[in-house]
Amino acid sequence: MSGRGENGGGGAPEERQPMTTGMQSPKGRWWIPAHRSEKVWFAIAFAWCMVLFAMMPLWHWKGGQNPSGIRRKVEPAAFEARVNQFVADYQVGELNGFPVVEPPPGSDIYMIGRMWSWYPVLKLRKGTEYTLHLSSKDVNHGFSLYPVNINFQIVPGYDYGLRIVPTEAGDFGVICNEFCGVGHHMMLGKVLVTNEDGTMPGERTASAEVQ
Repeated sequence: MSGRGENGGGGAPEERQPMTTGMQSPKGRWWIPAHRSEKVWFAIAFAWCMVLFAMMPLWHWKGGQNPSGIRRKVEPAAFEARVNQFVADYQVGELNGFPVVEPPPGSDIYMIGRMWSWYPVLKLRKGTEYTLHLSSKDVNHGFSLYPVNINFQIVPGYDYGLRIVPTEAGDFGVICNEFCGVGHHMMLGKVLVTNEDGTMPGERTASAEVQ
């Protein structure tokens, strides 16, 4: 037996380090109080987290971008039947192959998302309250009213009721902001809001023409 070490060289054998695990504290002084600058940065980060935390409820209540509403379970087929009855009761015209529905003020109004369209076209009146019911027939969709920037996730099996009051007349688009398949980019809808007298912006009434 030769005098070589375990490393194969001619020196002294290497000292083996004891095995340790994460459950065992290392020897020596491994923890020291944080430096002042580290404490300052920690305080800044904590304060910023609190600001962001406070912004979530503030943006929900004041910003109105993600409004809360009434949520109930509903069978997709049952909701679609309500929408079809709503269209049959209040259809006043057609736009690009979709029925234009003008419900009476204060009524419940319905819109359904399905691959790949929003159905039907709603015609509402400025300054009037409605309860808007949204649901999906098939997969998750994202209701996004443009350019108002109101967003709501629509899940099949749930009826989301939102109390709304249109405050501005005009032509508003509805897009889907939740990827829902190959036709997602073509999933469009429309909401028309008339003035208090029932006319669209820029549309002259008969009385105005006489004057």
